[in-house]
Amino acid sequence: MTLSSLTNPVTLPQNIQEIAVTIAAKNLDPTLLSEQFLKLSGIVPNEWEAARQPVFSPGGSQIVFKNGLGIVAQPRTVTFMETMGNKPQEEILVAKIAIQFIDKLPNAEYQGLTISPKYLIPFPQNADGARQYITRTLLAPGPWQDFGQAPVQAGVNFLYQFEGCQLSLGINQATLQLPDQGNVSALLFAGNFNYPIENPDPQARLKMLHQYLNGWQSDLDTFRGIVYDRFLVQRQPETVFG
Repeated sequence: MTLSSLTNPVTLPQNIQEIAVTIAAKNLDPTLLSEQFLKLSGIVPNEWEAARQPVFSPGGSQIVFKNGLGIVAQPRTVTFMETMGNKPQEEILVAKIAIQFIDKLPNAEYQGLTISPKYLIPFPQNADGARQYITRTLLAPGPWQDFGQAPVQAGVNFLYQFEGCQLSLGINQATLQLPDQGNVSALLFAGNFNYPIENPDPQARLKMLHQYLNGWQSDLDTFRGIVYDRFLVQRQPETVFG
């Protein structure tokens, strides 16, 4: 069974996509993340404007800019996230900003990197499409599905091993709010490419981080290939998702 057999073709021009980069460091202080620090250090350009009032606290800090890039710092991690939408890959800034961050803080004890793409696949013409795809396509039928007072809700997790990293992929039901269409059933494909940074030499750790961050487009292509070519297999070319 393919996705197209469960619902009419998705008519939206673009699936909603997001990519995030999370850097783990043993001695990272979230109170460092301020708009002033980010601009004075050259991590982000001076002309960038915050979309709303930034949040700063010892437990976590967050700043979101009007261009769609956000930064969240927590004890031991900092995450850079960006909504991709219709942007070409060369205009995605999340990895560039992450590289500038580690270059300005070279003495942090970096421990790992996670590159996390997300795709939301809407079912605007089938309110139960996401659940049906998981329970009819990814899971074998059985009496466990016909239990309780409502249709079973399900999510699926996969682990893939690649050279130098492990990809965890979760597929879950989601609800998407679309203009003029209200709430729409959707599938959320959420991936995490996990890269451990275990070298004791600080310069070697920075070099590894640079290498992995500069390869983010390759990870995104791998993720896109898994989602579209191995899960959302379309038999009719005109129904291929954007």
